[in-house]
Amino acid sequence: MASSIKETPTLYGKDALRFSKKMKANEKRRVSKAEKKRVLNNYNKINKYVK
Repeated sequence: MASSIKETPTLYGKDALRFSKKMKANEKRRVSKAEKKRVLNNYNKINKYVK
């Protein structure tokens, strides 16, 4: 039998500010072409076995 999934807690205070800061920093972050290529190659390798 599957166990229930707990509700995600709401962040308050310093935790909420830290989370918000990290999210805003990640919005502007760019992925390099090499990293994109690596991820796409891995996706294609895995996708061959799934179909």
